[in-house]
Parts: sequence; structure tokens; C-alpha cells
Amino acid sequence: MKFKPVIIWKIIVYLILIILAILSILPFYWMITTSFKTPAESIAVPPTWIPKTLTFFGYETVITRIHFLRYMYISFITSILTILGSLLTALLAAFAFSWIQFKGRDTIFMGFLSLMMVPMPVYIIPLFLIVQRLGWLDTLHVMIVPWTVSIFSIFLLRQNMRTIPKDLYDAAVIDGCGRLRFLFQIIVPLIKPAITTIVIFEFISSWNTFMWPLMVINKDNLRPIQVGLAYFAQGESTNYPALMAASTLSILPLVILFFIAQKQIIESYARSGLKE
Repeated sequence: MKFKPVIIWKIIVYLILIILAILSILPFYWMITTSFKTPAESIAVPPTWIPKTLTFFGYETVITRIHFLRYMYISFITSILTILGSLLTALLAAFAFSWIQFKGRDTIFMGFLSLMMVPMPVYIIPLFLIVQRLGWLDTLHVMIVPWTVSIFSIFLLRQNMRTIPKDLYDAAVIDGCGRLRFLFQIIVPLIKPAITTIVIFEFISSWNTFMWPLMVINKDNLRPIQVGLAYFAQGESTNYPALMAASTLSILPLVILFFIAQKQIIESYARSGLKE
């Protein structure tokens, strides 16, 4: 009998979680179902939760009226190259901050962390002036190079590297292993969950970027997916099936990537919180 209050409390908690989960999924369900509706059904009152007539009108509009596949290609290229650059700089910096002893190491690292508090509007104008003087406007590398250094990635990798025993490095040095070889052949395999987390977060950040490419890209054939969809939405502001179809296609890679690697994300955060 004394377990009944606990069971009732668990039932209440699970019901609340189920309701919150349904409320979270509902906008995505509405977006997907609306993308398969006709324009008339998408504005019908009362609204229909299941399309009466299944149609691909919205998807056909997206594919035929704008360079949607080109926008996707640009976003994929910039995201992948940004991830590679960010991983390289983060691995080298995190290794230096966690394994190499030098004067002022912790002070410099804390200075890096403090830069995370600086909002983007503070430095976006100076950054624009720099790339303008370099002649990088309307180029692919203007969307890649400025974002190949991530303080969050450096922090996450450093925390994971500090959980690795120092004896491992001593043993590797005795066997004639250099620092870079130790980093890429021994440390990297041990921190794969953290690297996977960085890949996902960097991909999401690069894929969803809007303000920066809007400022530096004017050519239609170089626009990433978010900027291209913004221009598309201006011309098709009342074509709700097309807008929902474009939104569904744009988030599909992110959803797939997250579900594939969600286990590694959880494991990475669990390791980064361990004491040294």
C-alpha cells in the first residue's frame, strides 16, 4: 500500500511528459501533412489534420520554381568544409590546452571561454569589413573560413581529453610516438563521441546559418538553403503547401543526422562532466 503514492506520482509525471512530447511533435506533424495538401485545403476552416487528397503540388513547386537542389548542394559543401576546418583547429587547440604545459595556458583558455559570451551582432560588422577588404564577398570561402574555429568545440574536446590518463602519453613517448601521432592515432579514437557531437552541432549551425550569408552573398547560385528559402517565401507567401514542403526538405538532413548519432551525443556530454 505504501507504494501507491509513488506509482500515482510516476503516472502523473509520464502523462505530463507524453503531453509535452505531443505538443513538441505537433508543429512538425502539421508541417508535413500541410506539405501534401492542396492550396485550398491548406487554408480550409476548420483545418484538416489528415490530407483529404494526397498531392505533391508543394514539392513540385519547390523543385521547379527555385534552384532548391543547388541551395542544398551549397549548404552541404559549406557545412562539410566548415566541419573539417573546425575539427582540425579544435583538435589541435584542445590538445595544447590539455596536454602541453606552457606559461599562461589556463589563463588563455579562460580568455577563449569568455569570448563565448560575446554575441554575434558585436563582431559581425567588423568581420564583414575584413572579408570585404580581402575581396571574399560572393565566394564560397566567405561562408567557410570565418567559422572554422569554434570555442565550444575546443572546450568540449579539451574536457574529454583531460579524462585520458597521463600514463598513456608517457607510455607512447617511450615507444617513440610524437605529439601529433599520439593525438591522431591514440586520442582521437578515444574521444569519438565528442567528435561526433561536434560534427552534428557544427552541421546544424552551418546548415541553419542565415544572417551571415544574407550579408555576404548576393549571387543566387551561391545562396545556402536558408537564404534561398527566405527569398522563396517572399514570392510564395500564401502558397502554404509549397512553404511547408520546402521547410520539410530543409530539416530532413538534420533530423536524420540527429537520430543516427544521438547515442554519441549523450555519451559525449556524460564524459565531459567527469572530474579530472
